Amino acid sequence: MDQLIDGETIARALTAAHLYYVQDRTMEAIAQELGTSRSTVSRLLSAARATGIVDIRIRSPFAAPQRLEERLAERFGVLAQVVPVPDDAGDMERLQRVAIAAGHAMLEMMHDDMTVGVAWGSTTDAVSRHLVPKSVRGTTFVQLNGSGNTRTTGLLYASEILSRFAAAYGGTAQQFPVPAFFDDPRTREAMWRERSTRRILDIQRGMDLVVFSTGSAGSRVPSHVYSGGYLESQELAELAEEGVVGDIATVFFRADGSSDGIALNERATGPNLEVIRSVPRRLCIVSGVSKLASLRGALAAETATDLVLDEATARALLEGTGPDGDESMRGGDESLHVKE
Repeated sequence: MDQLIDGETIARALTAAHLYYVQDRTMEAIAQELGTSRSTVSRLLSAARATGIVDIRIRSPFAAPQRLEERLAERFGVLAQVVPVPDDAGDMERLQRVAIAAGHAMLEMMHDDMTVGVAWGSTTDAVSRHLVPKSVRGTTFVQLNGSGNTRTTGLLYASEILSRFAAAYGGTAQQFPVPAFFDDPRTREAMWRERSTRRILDIQRGMDLVVFSTGSAGSRVPSHVYSGGYLESQELAELAEEGVVGDIATVFFRADGSSDGIALNERATGPNLEVIRSVPRRLCIVSGVSKLASLRGALAAETATDLVLDEATARALLEGTGPDGDESMRGGDESLHVKE
């Protein structure tokens, strides 16, 4: 809902939701009990869903997404939510549907006194626009990696994403005002000794939840780190030579999940994968089979505990097929390709 909902309306929405969903009363009966109209009751129930008072979930043992979720759990050890999307849906529609599902999935994850890391990017930007508000206390949202490059500071883009998360849950936002990549690894080492930077790094080490997608140069919805002027052609060529298939918060990894020995990671400002793996809950959100190679690499690196993805990508992930339906290779053949 576009307008803010006042406390009195929330209280009435809670009452209406309890009568309708728990006591199984009709809308006409609820309208009589509340002394209002049936249309008002309908609006109150809509408000209950919009504010997270009511969280509707569909779980059918006969549904294809349900079976896919069970298979993903068995294969990769993740708690998966598969989003039904028509195979002929456009890339942006697919992203929006996955983002809406991820926004609802976060309702269950959010609690008081949490520290949540957020990686900026095209997917988390979409998710930030579909969060369902929930009142929690003492929540801190911290930016995972810097956003500046030679063309822009990137602060506005990253801060808007972070601010939407903070606003949805009544939390505070901690920005990370450094470049996405330093020119020299020694500059990063020096910057990491500064007290102001150490404060952000300390917050990151105490994260309870991290929210991210996998970056991919070949994604049909362009990953911001590849489309936003952060990487030069020579750097892309080096990543391809090193067998890189994607990144999480500007930290790159190969198809087998390894990230050691990748030169650009020495200049990146995102947390290394060991830090990501140490977070108790890790929500990965992926839309589209064009991100399949990066998703496989991220799962091989054991960076996700929770996964929200569309149905086509889930099927391809389980079937071992590539973006064009071809049988994929488990080695470096799915690595990042540089477009001439």
